[in-house]
Amino acid sequence: MKLPVIKQLTQFIEENDEDYVIETIETLENLTEVPSLKDEELDVIGELISNMYGAIEVHKMVKDGTPKKEALNSFMSRVLGSIDK
Repeated sequence: MKLPVIKQLTQFIEENDEDYVIETIETLENLTEVPSLKDEELDVIGELISNMYGAIEVHKMVKDGTPKKEALNSFMSRVLGSIDK
């Protein structure tokens, strides 16, 4: 996951609507079913999906009153904490 990408997507959700990102996730998840995709292509799609789910999570924290910067840092800390385990 990349913080700048999540930050950009969070901004997009704020300016538009979360539904756009959810529909994009569904589209990308459907694309992963294409049997001819290479591992590298699946990795890229997976990274995009992860960043989009991250942005949705950060957006929810901001909607619940957490300042944006704090929400981003908290989310990334949780992600890095789960990787270290």
